[in-house]
This record gives sequence, structure tokens and C-alpha cells, in this order.
Amino acid sequence: MDLHGEPLVRWNWVADHVDLFATLTRQHLFLSLMPVLLGLLIAVPLGVVSVRWRWLYPPVFAAANLLYTVPSLALFMLMLDITGLLSPWTAIIPLTGFTLSVLVPNVVDGLRQVPDPVRQAATAMGFGRLRRLLQVELPIAVPIVMAGLRVTTVSSISLVSVAVLVGQGGLGQLFIEGAQKDFPTPIIVGIVLITLLAAVFDLLLVVAQRLLTPWARTRRGTP
Repeated sequence: MDLHGEPLVRWNWVADHVDLFATLTRQHLFLSLMPVLLGLLIAVPLGVVSVRWRWLYPPVFAAANLLYTVPSLALFMLMLDITGLLSPWTAIIPLTGFTLSVLVPNVVDGLRQVPDPVRQAATAMGFGRLRRLLQVELPIAVPIVMAGLRVTTVSSISLVSVAVLVGQGGLGQLFIEGAQKDFPTPIIVGIVLITLLAAVFDLLLVVAQRLLTPWARTRRGTP
């Protein structure tokens, strides 16, 4: 019950708005997962070149961290003049920048964990640089990269709610509706759905990591 004696969740309202929740959830997933995908596509090449040419890593790392220090709402507002109020890129571009501050260091750390004897063995077996990267170095780096991917995915699912203030936001629209009408049910539903999405995708990434690193399970099972 709230201060007025009304129930915090009106289940009849929830039942009447299931279609709305489904639509907002789809929007939320697109706005939150697209930055993670784009961030990964950018971070992997940046990480590879930063390991190959070590002098490049400090400025790349500094630039990624600089993006992360800018408040998300401020970046959303700045993007309005470029992408417009109704464009999903108003949220996607800043969120992609935020993911880089986590993904780039994780890719670099993961690749640096590859032992030199492993690289040398792959080269001795006739692996070229690209083949060695794809078949040896990146698979070994998967656990560290996936750790960063989990952080960025959960963060993006949460942060995208703020984008409702610039015309986007997915489930964040429920917060605005609840606040404007002094009606807590949409706010609670939004919090629950966002939390569930974060938990589900975190679990999916854990499963994906186990599937991508079968040797880790074998090693743990060895007495």
C-alpha cells in the first residue's frame, strides 16, 4: 500500500497493458543491445591494433575513458542536434561510446594473456597472423572479453532508460507515465522488467562463454 492506502501494483492495469509492455520491451532491447554489438565490433579491432602497436593503447584508452566520464544525459542532449528527437541513434551512439571504456581494455587484457609460447607454436605450425588471431588468440581471450561484455550489457540495459528524456528509452517510458500520473504501478513494472532483462542476458552470456570455452570445463573437471 502507498501513503494513500492504494495498492502499489494494480494488477488489472498490468493485465490491460501486456501488449504495451511487449512493444516497449522490444524497443528497449534494440536500444540497449545494439550499442553492445557495435561496441564489440569497434573494440575488437581497436584492441588488436593496441596490442600490435603498444604506443597506440594509451590514447585509445584515454579517449574511451573520456567518453565514459561525460554524463549520459548530456551526451543524449548533444546528439539531438545531430540525429534528431525521434531517431534511435540519439541513444545508440552515446551508449556505444560508453561500452568502449570497458570492452577495449578487456580485449587488450585478454589478448595479452595469450602466452608467447602459444603464439610461437601456432606460427611454427604455419598459422598466418590473421589465422592465429582468429583461431588461437581470440578464443583464449574469450573469458576476459566476455566478462566485459556482461558488464556492458547489464549497464546498457539499465542506462537506456534515461534516453526516454530525449524521445527514446523503451521501458523507461513507464517511469515517465508513472511519475506524470503519480501512479506507481508503471514504475514498478518498468523496474521489474528491466531487472529481469538484465538478469536474463547476463545468464545467456554466461552460457555463451561456457559454450565458447569447452576446454575450461574440461580443465575444471580434471582431478
